Amino acid sequence: MEYRMERDSMGEVRVPADRYWGAQTQRSYQNFAIGVERMPVEIVRAFGILKKAAAIANHELRPERMTAEKLAAIAQACDEVVSGALDEHFPLVVWQTGSGTQSNMNANEVIANRGNELAGGKLLHPNDDVNMSQSSNDTFPTAMHIAAVLGIEDRLMPQMRRLIETFRRLEAENEGVVKSGRTHLQDATPIRFSQEISGWRGMVEVSLGMLEAALPGLRRLALGGTAVGTGLNCPKGFDTAVARAVSELTGKPFTTAPNKFHALTSKDELVFAHGALKALAANLMKIANDVRWLASGPRCGLGEIRIPENEPGSSIMPGKVNPTQCESLTMVAVQVMANDVAVGMAASQGNFELNVFMPVCIYNFLQSVRLLSDGIASFNDHCVSGIVADREKMRSNLHNSLMLVTALNPYIGYDNAARTAKKAYAEGISLKEACVALGYLTPEKFDEVFHPEQMA
Repeated sequence: MEYRMERDSMGEVRVPADRYWGAQTQRSYQNFAIGVERMPVEIVRAFGILKKAAAIANHELRPERMTAEKLAAIAQACDEVVSGALDEHFPLVVWQTGSGTQSNMNANEVIANRGNELAGGKLLHPNDDVNMSQSSNDTFPTAMHIAAVLGIEDRLMPQMRRLIETFRRLEAENEGVVKSGRTHLQDATPIRFSQEISGWRGMVEVSLGMLEAALPGLRRLALGGTAVGTGLNCPKGFDTAVARAVSELTGKPFTTAPNKFHALTSKDELVFAHGALKALAANLMKIANDVRWLASGPRCGLGEIRIPENEPGSSIMPGKVNPTQCESLTMVAVQVMANDVAVGMAASQGNFELNVFMPVCIYNFLQSVRLLSDGIASFNDHCVSGIVADREKMRSNLHNSLMLVTALNPYIGYDNAARTAKKAYAEGISLKEACVALGYLTPEKFDEVFHPEQMA
């Protein structure tokens, strides 16, 4: 491999000749060979957005320093970062400095070197130009918020809405189907299958509302606070100008954080938003478990619904098919719940003017967004969209349920209804037979008042 020499304040460093990063990135790459978890690409893209926005704001406020030529070179290099064309030039891992300084410098160096290549000369300096009016301490939390908003709004929410619409369709298809309800994994009073599905839909809708409630906090950006929140070396009006530029570049309403001292040291908006992600994960766990319980069988389980058969389920049992999409989604839910612990603990580590657990915080946050987005899409496309009710099985289970005896409470009282159910269960006879045998109702009166389908 060929190398070139790069220099920073600590001296010279050998850097691979075909990479745009510089000395500070190389030092981090060598000093933190920990794990395989690279800084998420969503953060890399967010840096491309914020560095371009910063250059636009600096050109507006400091045109003598951020010239039109420099802005053009930075903007083009940033566009390549956002497009993913320069992903291979961002090699750093999550397990680095807790402020994300080295990833900020990685972005500065790549954008400067690529910009110089585009300009055909030594036009840009990574610190003086690409990092103008900024500090790692305000750029990294800004990148965190940009990445979080884009991930939630552009990736996760569309998949949630697709799942909601699939549930809506299934509700309409099963409007008149009545089945046995279940509580405590035991038979309960009847419910329409459409009502059961509406509960699933409601869970996703409520989670969607929780995420929407979390977005305003995530749209507030720390940029403009520089090192400790005072805005040192930052021109007046930079914070609002850069937030406006980020909004124009993303098409989303970002604003400047009103209190930069809070924005640099606290990660409470991310904790709040991840709480909504955890709530969604908890709801998805419940939905996936319901689906696989209802589909259990095919002959020795509940068997009230059929789900798509996507792949063989056993290497030894021929013909076995398993609810694999449900299993996958529930594993995603477990991971998101575990990530919530990491996000909360990382957010608690704000010492004085800076939080120094930011990389691990955003790594777990973005993994949750990514897993939930992909998990919901897979569950919707390969499982939920193909759910078919076994109406005969539902009807059989419904009429075999002892909890239908609840309909007799107004006519024979709770205690007598309980005796009826226990007699029917003990002797393996119908509720009608037990009720008549106990002398509580005549056969004609029983038929007059006992209508399971109307109990829903």
